[in-house]
Formats: sequence, C-alpha cells, structure tokens
Amino acid sequence: MKNLIPLLLSAPIITIAPILFFLMSLTGCGEPNNKNRAVYLLLDTSGTYNSELNKAQLIMNYLLATLDSGDSIAIARIDSGSFSEKDILVKATFDKRPSTVIAQKRTFKQQLDNFVNNKNPGSRHTDISGGLLQAAEYLYETGAAKKHVLIFSDLEEDLVKGHIRQFDLPLDGISVSALNVTKLRSDNIDPREYLSRVESWKTRVNAGGGEWQVINDLERLDNIIVQH
Repeated sequence: MKNLIPLLLSAPIITIAPILFFLMSLTGCGEPNNKNRAVYLLLDTSGTYNSELNKAQLIMNYLLATLDSGDSIAIARIDSGSFSEKDILVKATFDKRPSTVIAQKRTFKQQLDNFVNNKNPGSRHTDISGGLLQAAEYLYETGAAKKHVLIFSDLEEDLVKGHIRQFDLPLDGISVSALNVTKLRSDNIDPREYLSRVESWKTRVNAGGGEWQVINDLERLDNIIVQH
C-alpha cells in the first residue's frame, strides 16, 4: 500500500478513480448493508372497536419476539386527530447489547399492557389517515430498510368536521397491513360496504407508493414481517 501512494499522487484523476474503487473494495469501505426494520402499529380506540384492543397484545408479543437489535417499533392510538406525536404510546429502537434489548422489550410490553388494561372510553372519531401520516414520518426518520405499518382497526374513518384528509398519502416503500378488520353491523346488511371500505384503503395506499394487505387471521402474523 505504501508503494502505491507516490504513484497515486502523481497519476491523473481518471487513472486514480478505478484504483481507489478497488482499494475500497478490499478494505470493506462503502455503504453498510442496512437490514434494519421499523414497525408502526396503529390501534383504533374508537367506540366501535375499543373492545378489540385486547387482541393487540397478541400482535405486540409477536413483534417483540420478531424484532432484533437495531430494529425500531412504535405503537400509537387512532383517535379524533391522529397526526400528532402525542398519540404515540410507546416507541423504542433496540440496542446492540442483548441484555439491554431484553430490558427494553420488557418495559415496552408493560407500557402497552397498562394502556390496554386501563383503556378509557373510545374516541368519538377515527382519523386513520392522520395516523398513517404520523406513521410514515416516524418510519422514514428511523432510516430502516424495511418499513411496516400495521393497522388494528375496522377501517371505518370518521373525521372531525373540518379535518381535511383527501390527499395522497406519502407511503413510498412502506408495507401497510390491516389486521383484524371487523365487520360493522351495516356490513352484515350489505357486505358490499365492507368490501368497498377495504378496497378504498388499498387504492389510497397503493396510490401513495405503499403495499397493501389484509390479515384477519391473527395466527398468520408470521407472514407480515420478513426475518433478517
């Protein structure tokens, strides 16, 4: 390497470039291979869905068992105005040290259990679009290679009067999975309402550059997040 230095200093830039590229490949220089994952779980706290929140603990247990060091996770509630950091209930980026990761996961689980077990009366409105916007902001900030949003909801959006959400959602590179999409009473009368609601969200997510899937069988959670 020392014998190459005088040669490199005197050589034209065009000649140096391929040599430098070769040396960088030998020393392992360059961009690291980012395999980190980030997951944002949205919990519907509306009156029509509040009773389903206990099932969220099953999803959280799966996530905590799946995510590793360097991965990030956040859980937020969907309420009347969900485009806000205040709706994030708990978040964490797991440390490189296994002993610290165990402690982080234990604390994370306790915080969510407290929320689910002491849940207040459901929100009067459901701002799913605002929740997705907040989720995208969080996921992009993590810099993770794989980004997931999990929506635990009946997908019935009911906005506060005056709230504007009819615009494209910035979801490029984000996988969005709707979990446990329960049927409303009106869906039983006319199933087309349920199908239309699911299809409408699929269209919005795809239009924003995201990928969409619905998983109602929670025993299929292993299909959501790809392992490292």
